[in-house]
Amino acid sequence: MPLLGVAGAFLFAAQMLNFPVAGGTSGHLLGALLACLLLGPLPGTLVMGVVLGIQCLLFADGGITALGSNFFNMAIVGGLGGMAVFSSLRAVLPGSRGGVLSAVGGAAWASVLLGAAACALELALSGTAPLPVVLPAMLGVHAVIGAGEALITIAVVAAILNTRPDLLPSGLLPKDGLAGKAAPAVAS
Repeated sequence: MPLLGVAGAFLFAAQMLNFPVAGGTSGHLLGALLACLLLGPLPGTLVMGVVLGIQCLLFADGGITALGSNFFNMAIVGGLGGMAVFSSLRAVLPGSRGGVLSAVGGAAWASVLLGAAACALELALSGTAPLPVVLPAMLGVHAVIGAGEALITIAVVAAILNTRPDLLPSGLLPKDGLAGKAAPAVAS
């Protein structure tokens, strides 16, 4: 439970930084893949839902009418789609620490682009903006945001690998044992 709370607080803070995009939309860090990697796909998706709900209801960020779309785009498409990309990359990259972190970075970048592409498609289908305009605008900005997301996600996973690899699921642990030793348990 504490990890759920910490992950939610981190995602909430990271998502509050918005960057304007064409057509009245904005882009921001997602964090959905990181939540799914650390907590598992279903708890990670739940944390994303709570974060988006709080942002919407308390800070008018995204708005109540966009909450369902934001949840779908970020938590489902971004988080679960990012997990699918991570699993695919994990299967083809080496099992070393570098391979794991490369898969994490590639999947984090892809998760942002997947969510942005879903949003662009929804805007086009609703008649708000033509797809040839909104898709390149969303993907262009989010490709840069995704690079930042990849760096942050790699840094967080690398730090946890170095300090508390016992907190990570087995899919994030290098197969060559370079993750280090688990931190000793603290007696209460």
